[in-house]
Amino acid sequence: MKSSERNFARRIDLTSLQLFVAVCELGSIGKAAEREFIAASAVSKRLSDLEAALDTPLLYRHTRGVDLTPAGQSLLHHARSVLFSLEKMQGELSEYANGVRGHVRVHASISAIVQFFPEDLGAFIGQHPEVKIDLEEHLSTEVVRAVQEGAADLGICNTADGIGDLQSLPYRRDRLVMIVPRGHVLGMQDTIAFEDSLDFDHVGLHSNSSIYLAMRDAAALAGRTIKLRIHVTGLDAMCRMIHNGLGVGVMPQRAFELMHGVGALESVALTNNWAERRIELVSRDFSSLPVTARLLVDHLTARAVATEPASTTA
Repeated sequence: MKSSERNFARRIDLTSLQLFVAVCELGSIGKAAEREFIAASAVSKRLSDLEAALDTPLLYRHTRGVDLTPAGQSLLHHARSVLFSLEKMQGELSEYANGVRGHVRVHASISAIVQFFPEDLGAFIGQHPEVKIDLEEHLSTEVVRAVQEGAADLGICNTADGIGDLQSLPYRRDRLVMIVPRGHVLGMQDTIAFEDSLDFDHVGLHSNSSIYLAMRDAAALAGRTIKLRIHVTGLDAMCRMIHNGLGVGVMPQRAFELMHGVGALESVALTNNWAERRIELVSRDFSSLPVTARLLVDHLTARAVATEPASTTA
């Protein structure tokens, strides 16, 4: 941290930030003082000191209360973020007193979560029950962004769209297939090119999902567009829509196999190169991860090696 950044941090105290947020939320120094059980004059003094430390006015004071200046609006956004992070830090640290011995934040794509991660994570927790895993499902592009911004220690996603300056390790491979109602004309073939489905209505995943982006690019390359009937957010919803005649769709084969019984459906292998995909682990720097996160990475890569022959068969 630069000297100027250290000096700035020393000029700001958390109590003043808390009082500033309270004043903003209530629109009045007096009301904030009552809620925080402190004299109004003390609140006013802290706000004045905060403005002096930042060398800019934060509030417009008037007889009805206060309004935020543009600088005050910016500070309110950052102050809430800082206070939220502190509350989260307190919550996580208190868990250590209750027996938790590590905390890993993981963001993963729906394909990874549906197909592979539950079994791998269950095996890890079985070996390390004292570790807490915070898992969130996001689109692959959002997983990459979360890791880049530090919101996640580890990401698990399809990396076809690039990962910038992040590091990656192989995790799994999957194959995309076309899902059609049983008896559909496309289901009469063993394999098809995605372009052969463009005469039919489609049920698609989120417009920013890696699967839909690959479909869109393939259609554009063929000089066509996708006849999209509906976007859905989950693979089970896609199966139900297809079962009820709303179109055909593309999803990972293993995910489809795990959802047997969702409807009278069948899968057809796609011949397109982009139908073979890599799902990878991504991190800003694997070597600098906390010990617990490195344990999880080692576990996942070992599981990937052990199951690789099975995962590459369609």
